[in-house]
Amino acid sequence: MKYRDLVRQLKQAGYKKVRDGDHEIYEKPGSRPVMVPKHREINENTARQILRDAGLK
Repeated sequence: MKYRDLVRQLKQAGYKKVRDGDHEIYEKPGSRPVMVPKHREINENTARQILRDAGLK
């Protein structure tokens, strides 16, 4: 999955970027923060787990 597609899904769900570095941290009130690696392509299994942690799948 492309990095920008994953970030777009998180933003549509109400997540906002709170920290930047090698990984970006996204938070949403009432939910656990999720960490997104900054790579052009994110492994499908990693992307699926990030979305699952965010409660989107």
